[in-house]
Amino acid sequence: MRILLICAGGLSTSLLVTKMRTYANSIEDDAFIEAHPAGNLSELIENFDIVMLGPQISHKLESIKKQFGHLQKPILVIESADYGLCRGKEVYLKAKMTLGQ
Repeated sequence: MRILLICAGGLSTSLLVTKMRTYANSIEDDAFIEAHPAGNLSELIENFDIVMLGPQISHKLESIKKQFGHLQKPILVIESADYGLCRGKEVYLKAKMTLGQ
C-alpha cells in the first residue's frame, strides 16, 4: 500500500507519517508512506494508491478530485482530531479501510 499525505507545509504531517510508519511496522505491514506539499501532487499522485489531505487544505478537496479523479484513486481529508493528535494508527487504518484491505 502506497499512501500520500498532502499538506500545506509538511512539518506536522511529517510527524504523522512517522507515527503511521511505526504502526505499520508494528503489524508487519509493508507500507510506503510519504508527505508532500500540495504543490507537488501532480508529480506524485500516479505513484500512490491513496491521497489523504491534511485538514488545513480540506478546501482543496473538490478541485483536487476534479483534477485527478480520472486516475480513480481515493482522495480524502484526514479527520481533524486524528491529524491534530497525530493518531497514526487511526489514519493508517482509515487508508486501509478505504482501499478495502
